[in-house]
Amino acid sequence: MTPPRLIMALDVPTVAEALELVDRFEGRCDFYKVGLELFTAAGPSLVASLRARRLDVFLDLKLHDIPNTVRQAARRAAAHDVRLLTVHASGGEAMLAAAVDGAGERCGILAVTVLTSLEPAELAAAWGRGPWIDVRAEVLRLAEFADAAGAHGIVCSGMELAAVVQKFGGRLAPLVPGIRPAGAAPHDQARIVTPEFAAAEGARYLIIGRAVTEAEDPLASWDSVAVAVASVG
Repeated sequence: MTPPRLIMALDVPTVAEALELVDRFEGRCDFYKVGLELFTAAGPSLVASLRARRLDVFLDLKLHDIPNTVRQAARRAAAHDVRLLTVHASGGEAMLAAAVDGAGERCGILAVTVLTSLEPAELAAAWGRGPWIDVRAEVLRLAEFADAAGAHGIVCSGMELAAVVQKFGGRLAPLVPGIRPAGAAPHDQARIVTPEFAAAEGARYLIIGRAVTEAEDPLASWDSVAVAVASVG
């Protein structure tokens, strides 16, 4: 089993703070997530700075719009030479296919299924499904859209990961957020797993953010996660 690739989340508000993290983890991490907050603040210039350092970029924008708009947005993202881009699976198969078409071969489209911040009751209320919902079934249903559209992979929690791998095998690359080392604070995440668990269940990518960057010793925390994940493989 090949260990999942670790991606550090640059969940900070400014370019200066982002590049400070990159400098601190130089030689340890070569793949970084740029999310909504940072991309809104810094835009493509930060992506260009990271690519100039020969670092891979995961652009986590969770696009959700009409197919043509998403196609064009994915095309513009791919032009910045990012490796991964997220769109919401709930946008439907046509929107996902448009994203795949716009992104081309060099930028992988990841379809976001159910956010790891949501409990079943919250998801049920949001989607009008009554008092409770089977999250795993919903993840698998949305993953079918991604598979049919030719997406590179999906975003799901580690709790649904085994079911995804069992159903889709290697056709969909799972990216797992909500990663917390044993004993770490969950923050605003509801469905969390340890990095070892996600690696063993078949994750292709793991997102590591505040659990490492806000740790007492961030470098040691990152190294501990890296060793734990590598040992699973």
